[in-house]
Amino acid sequence: MKFKHAVLESLDYALPEERWTSEEIEERLRPTYDRLRLPAGRLELMTGIRERRVWEPGTAASEASARAGRNVLAKSRLPREELDLVIHAAVCRDRLEPATAAYVHGELELAPRTQFFDVSNACLGFLNALSLASAMIDAGQIRSALVVAGENGRPLLENTIQRLLDPGLTRNGVKPYFANLTIGCGAVAAVVCHESLAANRPRLLAGAAATDTGQNQLCEGDSTGEGDGLDMRTESEALLVAGVELARRTWDAFKAETGWTAATPDRIVCHQVGSAHRRMLYETLGLALEKDFSTFATLGNIGSVSLPITLARAVEEGAVADNDRVALLGIGSGITSLMLALEWRNGSQNVS
Repeated sequence: MKFKHAVLESLDYALPEERWTSEEIEERLRPTYDRLRLPAGRLELMTGIRERRVWEPGTAASEASARAGRNVLAKSRLPREELDLVIHAAVCRDRLEPATAAYVHGELELAPRTQFFDVSNACLGFLNALSLASAMIDAGQIRSALVVAGENGRPLLENTIQRLLDPGLTRNGVKPYFANLTIGCGAVAAVVCHESLAANRPRLLAGAAATDTGQNQLCEGDSTGEGDGLDMRTESEALLVAGVELARRTWDAFKAETGWTAATPDRIVCHQVGSAHRRMLYETLGLALEKDFSTFATLGNIGSVSLPITLARAVEEGAVADNDRVALLGIGSGITSLMLALEWRNGSQNVS
């Protein structure tokens, strides 16, 4: 896929104040750790995640998304009444009907002319929505869009801790739930528009996608039917191997589509899973680890929000410079991968 006229006009995010360290989570799990003789510190050691943020109890996905949306609209030079579309692209949603984007639309007081809908594709949703909006811009269907995502992993974390305190649980019984303890909370928003509306902004150049639905059972999540409880079970080792192999195929297609090589990107941002995933991914794709910018150590895995928040933090910290070529390497359960190429422009303070 190639893009002709879409630019990233603004990018911003919102994070909760409350922090849960891996050490604190393990302390809550001490009865299970002691009974199964699990060594303290294994959560951070195996993932590289020291802490993650959590929203206050009862926070809706739309509320989190609206917080990021307000932030990005405050810095955007496009009037909110001129937005043509808002897409909510998170794993978390308020309910089955209506679209969570409807609540975001209302919270942000967007114009009646502004369309809305949801896009959901596990941790890849935000990149999917960004590429979809860009394609609609190129097709002349819209001229601007607001893409938002708000993830609330608190119910999953709390439900997982309760499950892991089951005195009948074995070591093997712990494994499908371990990945849940890496989850965090956050929200992100971007305004993408036609280049004629925003000069000298980061440009979306091209992308490539691949899928392997033969592995769609490796990570499955659903509501528990009890309040806002969530359940997710992951075959972490198998998912790591299958995900990196899919990323290799996607990277090959990405290079063919863009003409880039492993040496081309000046900065690389991938989905934030943990240290083992990052190491294996970069080794497999033949990429230089020093080009990576990561946030998983302090934010954990925030689903669809992880990659775009990490991009925003990289810009804030000066890790992305004017004219840099940036590769976004996305992957989600199902399994599916999407990689996007950006040409960065720092002609405005709107992207941070």
